[in-house]
Formats: sequence, C-alpha cells, structure tokens
Amino acid sequence: MDELLRILTKLHPDVDFTGRADLIDAGVLDSFDIISLVAEVDSVFDVRIPAEEIVPENFNSAVALYAMIQRLADE
Repeated sequence: MDELLRILTKLHPDVDFTGRADLIDAGVLDSFDIISLVAEVDSVFDVRIPAEEIVPENFNSAVALYAMIQRLADE
C-alpha cells in the first residue's frame, strides 16, 4: 500500500490519498492520471489492469485501487 500511495502522491502531491474515497467523483484523478496509474501499477506491481476493471469504483480511493491490484495479482 505504501508504494501505491507514493505513486499517487507523485501524481498529486497536494492531495491526502489516505482519507479520500471520491478521487474520481470529485475530479481529483482525471483520465490522464488513470492512464499513468495503469502504467505504473503494471511496472511496479507487475499487474496488468484490463479495460473492464477501469471503472470509478476501482479508482475512487487508494484502498479500492490497492484491493483491485491484490485481486488481480492473485488471479
């Protein structure tokens, strides 16, 4: 989780990602950020995020994003 928080903080240093659950809904993360996150997750965690997983529920919080990464890593 710490590595994911570092990735998110590099995208937006001014945001506290630990307490947010509205990253997509509030417009904190945009489509460019999502593309960057997908690439970083692939590189850092060696997990490919398929297109069908790129939905707001999986990117609205660091917790949701990390849960998706763990689930995909286990598949």
